[in-house]
Formats: sequence, C-alpha cells, structure tokens
Amino acid sequence: MTDYHGEFKVPGGKLVVADLAVDGDVITWASINGDFFLEPDEALADINEALLGLSTHAPNTAISEAVAEAVGPSAVMFGFDPDSVAVAVRRALGHATTWADHDWEVIPPSTLSITENVALDEVLTREVGEGRRNPTLRLWDWDERSVVIGTFQSYRNEVDPDGVEKHGVTVVRRISGGGAMFMEAGNCVTYSLYLPTSLVDGLSFAESYPFLDAWVMEALAKVGVSAFYKPLNDIATDAGKIGGAAQKRLGNGAMLHHVTMSYDIDAAKMTEVLRIGREKISDKGIASAQKRVDPLKRQTGMERADIFEAMMGTFESRYGARRVALSEESLADARALAERKFATHAWLHRIP
Repeated sequence: MTDYHGEFKVPGGKLVVADLAVDGDVITWASINGDFFLEPDEALADINEALLGLSTHAPNTAISEAVAEAVGPSAVMFGFDPDSVAVAVRRALGHATTWADHDWEVIPPSTLSITENVALDEVLTREVGEGRRNPTLRLWDWDERSVVIGTFQSYRNEVDPDGVEKHGVTVVRRISGGGAMFMEAGNCVTYSLYLPTSLVDGLSFAESYPFLDAWVMEALAKVGVSAFYKPLNDIATDAGKIGGAAQKRLGNGAMLHHVTMSYDIDAAKMTEVLRIGREKISDKGIASAQKRVDPLKRQTGMERADIFEAMMGTFESRYGARRVALSEESLADARALAERKFATHAWLHRIP
C-alpha cells in the first residue's frame, strides 16, 4: 500500500488537500481536507467514501462526478467544488503537477524578426513536450511594424492591404487562436509560456487563463497597475482592456500560453492596418482613434525594459526560475520553421 499527497489552491477560493492510500491501481483510503467550508459536516465523509474504489487512472470527469453524486444537490461547498477535489486527487496521484514540480527557466527578450518570434513559439513548445526543454517563460522583442493574426482568422477580413503597404507592416499567422494584434516595435509587452499540460490538468480553459497569469497580475501590481482577468482571455483595468491571452495545446503533452499587453499603441495607425481596429479599441475607454492606447506606459511611467525586468523578477521569485539564453539550436530550428511555414503565402492565407 502506498500513500499519496496532493494540494490544489482554487483560484479565488480555498486550499483543497488530498491524502490517499492506494493498493495496486485502486484508491483504498481517502482524506480530503483544507481551509474550505462545507455544510453539512457529514458531507466530508461522503466525499471521502466516493473516492474509494476509483482507479488511480480515473479522469477528472469521473472523480468530479463521483464526488458530486455523493454530496448531492443540498450540500454547500464554499471555496471549492467537485472539480477542485478531482484536481487535488489527480495531483496526489502524479497526473497533475504544480508550479513547484518543475524547474522553470526565463529567456530574456532579444530582438528577432516577428516571423522568428512566432516560429519560436511552436519550436519551444514542442521541445517541452519532447522533454528537451524545461518549462519556460520567454519575453519577445522585435524591430519591425507587424500584425499577428490568430490561427483561425481570415486574412482578408482582418487586414487592410492599403494600410499594410502604407506603413510597411509584416503580417504573420500564429498557431494559437484569438484575435489580431498590432505590434509596432516597442509598443507592446508580449510573453510566452511553454509548459506541460499537466500543470492545468483538471482546469477548464476558462480557469487556465487566470491560473497561468497569476504571476503577471502580481508583477503589474508591483509597478502600480491594478489589473484583473475579464473572461475568457482579456486582461483589464478599470479603464478598460489592456491585453489578451491565447493558447495552443499540442498532442505531445505540452502547451503554449502567450499574452500581449499594450504599452503605447498608435491607435490611429492600428485602425488603418486592421479592418476591425475601431471595434478593437471600443472597449478601451477612448473616444477617438487619434489617441494612443498606452495603459502600461501611462499608468507606470516606466520604460518598457523596466517593465520586462519587473516581470522576470516576479516570475523568478515566485517559481524559483533561472534566466537562460536562447540556444543557437532552438533559434536555428525556428528560422528553418519560419522559412518553410510561417513566412509562406500558403500558411498566411490558409484562411483567405
């Protein structure tokens, strides 16, 4: 018989702890505990009983359904729910991981073409899934005027060719969904996380976004920006949206999570380049496209490089990460992938 221990802090909720005993591949003893609230008290015994006999390979849905059925509709679970119990159980059994289970690395920003930046997202995510890279945070930098469109967006519907030609814009398509990003050099703060999907095991897509960006909310608070998540994938302040996130999950057990936040966007130029530019800024609290969308610059008074430093420092202190250089091998792989995929007409216009 083997003992197991797992913990899960519910985002915005309470700590759920699972202590288990296993014989073979069956749970034979269970104790769910934590700082949550539960009424009636007897429902805790029902939760523990529901876990007995479950396979150690049971998926989150099976565990959650067993717990929900055991407590019934009359029980009040405050600060946790059957899904969070499932996450704690899966973590105890080693199927789900925590931030502390991984050795995190940080790649500081270095100036690359926008096409290389997009290609690196695929290369580094695959490296994590193949076990050739530790989970990693990478900050982007680039020196060209660009638009990055989502993998499911229509080039024709998103981009104004006259504006692209007028302003010398490079347009690329990324591998994740979501909307188009106008990314003039120096006007955005963009980062990517490359991680095993085990870190978000049991979390819904909606839950995974704020979970993976909790560290950046802390970093923003440190530099004077009071930000919060606006479902599904927007980062906002009381003045409106300042950024958005996107994800791509690969079949090799790794995923990409990346975010772009506005530092000092020329909104007038953006509306000339993006067909839906005026709609994109409609929730940012500005009445005229001639104004700039500059929440991070205006709210912090800091240089963009200093915001990068605050973000990296917060991530390092929170998760014990260490800074590393981007390897020449990874960069070479990204350049090759950019040439055969991301820089091609076929990829860019795959949805016309």
